[in-house]
Amino acid sequence: MKKILIINGNPEKDSFSTALSERYEMGAKKAGATCNTIHLSELKFDPILRHGYNTRTELEPDLMDVVYEIESSDHLVFIYPCWWSTFPALLKGFIDRVFLPGFTFDTKPDSYKYKKLLKGKTARLIVTMDAPTWYYRLINGSPGLKAMKKCTLEFCGVKPVKVTTFGLMKTSSTDQREKMLQKAEQLGHLLK
Repeated sequence: MKKILIINGNPEKDSFSTALSERYEMGAKKAGATCNTIHLSELKFDPILRHGYNTRTELEPDLMDVVYEIESSDHLVFIYPCWWSTFPALLKGFIDRVFLPGFTFDTKPDSYKYKKLLKGKTARLIVTMDAPTWYYRLINGSPGLKAMKKCTLEFCGVKPVKVTTFGLMKTSSTDQREKMLQKAEQLGHLLK
């Protein structure tokens, strides 16, 4: 049975990201997966890596629980809005605090290369944005997606990382949003 961890990176609790998280989880459970959803807005942690990697900052209990959940999951799903072409500061702070050397990656002595410690896991990004998705991809170059997919998850060994984007959120109708929710549920049901 596949174990899925859904991480809602929207700092606003009552958001469309929350609705997408719920529908993805609903679909995955229908397919027989075990799911756990974490809403970053509910966690108690300092999102700032205050000493960089020079001095280890102890993880708060909520982050220790997340580390366990990541370790025991097969598939990671990140759901969040695209802000300033990337992702919310809360999600960036979460990554800074949790994706640490010795857990998600490690150095190789006398080499510029790194050990990928999350090999064997897969991921899905579900990202909402006010811009048209084609504009984000062609004009902006998808910087936030590249940062999450290539520079974070794949850097740590997570592969493949699939991406679903929903654009024009601010002008979307109720019917359009329902189709987005149905797509999220379908992705969950396909365990992708």
